[in-house]
Amino acid sequence: MIKTKITEMLGIKYPIFAGNMMNISNPEFAAVCSNAGGLGILASVMYRKEPPLREALKKLKALTDKPYAVNVNLFPMLKPVKQIDLVKAMIDEGVKIIETSGHQAPDKYIPLFKENDIIWIHKCAGVRYALKAASLGADIVEVVGWENGGATGRFDVGTIVLTPATVDALEIPVVGGGGISDGRGLAAVLSLGAEAGLIGSRLMATQECPIHDNLKQALLNATIYDTTLVMQSLHATHRVWANKGAQTVLELEASKADQGKIFEAAAGVKSLKMYQEGDLDVGIVSCGQGIGLINDIPTVKEFFERTVLEAEQIIKKLSNSL
Repeated sequence: MIKTKITEMLGIKYPIFAGNMMNISNPEFAAVCSNAGGLGILASVMYRKEPPLREALKKLKALTDKPYAVNVNLFPMLKPVKQIDLVKAMIDEGVKIIETSGHQAPDKYIPLFKENDIIWIHKCAGVRYALKAASLGADIVEVVGWENGGATGRFDVGTIVLTPATVDALEIPVVGGGGISDGRGLAAVLSLGAEAGLIGSRLMATQECPIHDNLKQALLNATIYDTTLVMQSLHATHRVWANKGAQTVLELEASKADQGKIFEAAAGVKSLKMYQEGDLDVGIVSCGQGIGLINDIPTVKEFFERTVLEAEQIIKKLSNSL
């Protein structure tokens, strides 16, 4: 069994964070990931207002007695939410681990985290942002490299460089992510100094993931070349699956279309339609280059178990070769 500072700190079985994904990381899926031994993370932005978020948190607590986290999304939105109300609701409902992510540091929420003994995890895509979070009191920092699905940051640095650079710069535990799809990827980030691996896109092709089978099969058949970068012109670069929806966004950017039209083409409501109805061209799907390493659709439990077993075997093999 692989034990790290993070498995001990959070009380999780495996050094695996289930990447927070909009319209996917609901109470049921977060609970499945936590029950399977990783850290499930609920996407609070899906609920937007305090009452539905409270309902989601109550459901999550009823579905698992294992540690879980809740994400606070600080990225720009077409329809911003009142995040302070959501954070207060999380604390009131007994959430003990909060993950923040986005283009800004969560300065206004930090006193609430500290006053209520919250373990604060900040997710970012650059060493400078990791240093800022650590200086503000983050307990754990997640860094995601250029291979990552969704927001890739502004520096285009891959996981194999970004992870050790962040580990070297910080004194707090680091989680490495971007392109991890199996035990080889997990062993790699652990060898780079990370205390856990962040896995998102690979979990889309699991039995319990709440997306349409059409999309799961498409990801199963994808290669490492089947992603693209959109919204670079808006300084909000995202890596997504290279489908017709992504091509539409790229064409709008190339024609210097109005920012609102670009955001509308990339809107989460269109992704949700894909997830629910299986229309694979209507919108964009955030996913990383690691989709090219998917070769089956297991349960989350099966995937976590074999990923950790493979990582253990790699670590033992390397140790024995010395």
